[in-house]
Amino acid sequence: MTKPHIYITRNMPQAGIKLLEPTCTLTIGADLPPDRATLLKNIAEADAVLSLLTETIDAEVMDVAPNLKVISNMAVGYDNIRINDATSRGIPVGNTPGVLTETTADIAFALMLSAARRLPEAERYVKDGHWKTWMPSLLLGQDLHGATLGILGLGRIGQAVARRAKGFNMRIIYHGGSDETAARELGAEACTMETLLEQSDFISIHTPLMPETHHMIDAEAFARMKSTAVLVNTARGGIVDPKALYDALKSRQIAAAGLDVTEPEPISPDDPLLTLDNCLIIPHLGSSSVATRDKMATLAAENVLAGLRGDRLPHCVNPEVYDRR
Repeated sequence: MTKPHIYITRNMPQAGIKLLEPTCTLTIGADLPPDRATLLKNIAEADAVLSLLTETIDAEVMDVAPNLKVISNMAVGYDNIRINDATSRGIPVGNTPGVLTETTADIAFALMLSAARRLPEAERYVKDGHWKTWMPSLLLGQDLHGATLGILGLGRIGQAVARRAKGFNMRIIYHGGSDETAARELGAEACTMETLLEQSDFISIHTPLMPETHHMIDAEAFARMKSTAVLVNTARGGIVDPKALYDALKSRQIAAAGLDVTEPEPISPDDPLLTLDNCLIIPHLGSSSVATRDKMATLAAENVLAGLRGDRLPHCVNPEVYDRR
């Protein structure tokens, strides 16, 4: 019996590959994302594709792969996949929720602390030989303890950030994405977007990227924020207008930003945001721990195997596809 052919668009942790190898023939991409021509060529004979968020899986890609039975994204977000196109073709799409919640919340809080207390600036200050003595006014930052944290999207990751904030005795307000029970247990107060922008000392973004959230944080939003506010984004870069962010940071309309994601991604080395001392940018490390990436790879592989068997995916983002069968 011929083994099903799986196209894994980029190199991934061995935990997932080991699950697939015994029963599948694998084509595995390189460390960097494939170009469009390579993606189309390699998926043509595939029975399943295991993609990363860097690959756009749209109608053209699906149509060159007539045997495609399942798309599995090794990520929680899936804005790189055209879900309606997949559903209309009867293809279930899987993701990897849950396992990266705590790890991503750790990064969000690390960015919050680092940007607020100006740690990257402080490290450069020492390495550049400027540290001569203790000074009472040197690199003053913002306190987290007792501050107001505004969470944009109180879903799984937003709730995990809120749990950490409770340890800092922060007041927690939120807009969007939670049930009342979870919010009540966290002591989080629901509010309007305007209130969140105006009252928050820290704003942490955890909403998905959709047409209605694209550039949600724009010049008008920055104008409502405190001059001492710190913005953190570990969701998707497109939620924040990068030009408006640059202007707000350059003019000190807000105090600082910590970004794990950018628009575009990766950010260009000559992007003006990289010239700002009050903008900390890291290369999309939200789920970047050994244990979490292994769990993500395993879930992605399990989605693939279920789809090949014709079973319901353990983590399906378009369950309506099963109503078409």
